[in-house]
Amino acid sequence: MRQQRALTIIGGKVLTRSGLQAGGVRCVDGMIAEVGEITPHEGDQLVDAGGLLVAPGLVDYGVFAVDKPAFHFGGITRAALMPDRPPPLDHPARVRFAAQSGKPDFWVHPLAAATIGLEGERLAELALMRDAGARGVATGRRWIGDSGVMLRLMQYAAMLGLVVVAHSEDAGLIGNAAATAGEMATRLGLPSAPAEAEALAVARDIALAEMAGARLHLRQVTTSAALDLVRAAKVRGLAVTAGVTPAHFMLSDLALQDFRTFARLSPPLREEADRQAVLAAIGDGTIDLVASGHDPRGPEDKRLPFADAAPGMAGAETLLAMVLTLVRDGVIGIERAFELLARNPARLLGVEAGELRPGAEADIALVDPVRPWVVDSSRMAAAAGNTPFDRQPVEGRVTALWKGGVAVES
Repeated sequence: MRQQRALTIIGGKVLTRSGLQAGGVRCVDGMIAEVGEITPHEGDQLVDAGGLLVAPGLVDYGVFAVDKPAFHFGGITRAALMPDRPPPLDHPARVRFAAQSGKPDFWVHPLAAATIGLEGERLAELALMRDAGARGVATGRRWIGDSGVMLRLMQYAAMLGLVVVAHSEDAGLIGNAAATAGEMATRLGLPSAPAEAEALAVARDIALAEMAGARLHLRQVTTSAALDLVRAAKVRGLAVTAGVTPAHFMLSDLALQDFRTFARLSPPLREEADRQAVLAAIGDGTIDLVASGHDPRGPEDKRLPFADAAPGMAGAETLLAMVLTLVRDGVIGIERAFELLARNPARLLGVEAGELRPGAEADIALVDPVRPWVVDSSRMAAAAGNTPFDRQPVEGRVTALWKGGVAVES
């Protein structure tokens, strides 16, 4: 899909790194050519934003399915795909195929499997997968328990210039846990694991990353103790970044009280004190990005007893709206919201996207930040509607989307 005609968007509130400014964006040959007060050229396709927010297309870091209708609904123009596939992304041919799977109107950036079969034992062919299009290497839904394997992975990734994306739960502690140990898990009789399982995994992986000189991205950090470790690592100048999904700043383990399997997540929902710690970490910059963790699961995975249900949520369609709640609540500003949703994930992927500036790719979303709607699991565009936010009123919708300067049909 190639842009055939220059596109000029005028009359909007353009979101740039320096803040909001009145004006527009002009795109030529799939790239942003001008930002700000611009004059359309003769022959341009002209779009009047009508005072809405002109923002970069979202970059979703760490999804489990290529679900284009859901991504387009949510204003997501590219995503980092986790290696947990059938079969796993542990071979160059699979990585190459995945990298082509969303085109032309959506770009997939595969994360290579760290180990063969994601079993945590033998390193996969990382160099060949990098050459095939992998933008990072990930442990998948699992934690690599063997510290020797994890150290070799980080050393190898550092030599190849690949970021290591880690799942942060000590497998020896979590076992088959479905909830965080505490009052709620006890009352419901659910198998549980202590929240400290996350901090132990984070501490080890940060130590190994420091030894190896590797870049480490902790895909989800959801507890106060683990966030303190990330803060300390950043103070020491380590190349450590952290992410989270909206469920862990919007919900606590109180959402489990009716045994709703849509709230069965990995890592599990935490106690309220940890939720508040996540909000503080988003506000102070400890958390670098917010991702959807998009993982659509059908009835065969969710209509089961809570402990037997598969973890995961369909998050692409609600990602923007949930982050905009942080803006309305005064936790962050609108510029920081799109830093979390677009600029920082794009930088982690190493792509020229995620912000509106000349020379960046023309992935653009027109956003009405106050448009109300109600999340309805039965009407979602996703392959399955397993959202913990079902029936929740929200604000913020994408009204138009362009990939490489070409309009995306919704």
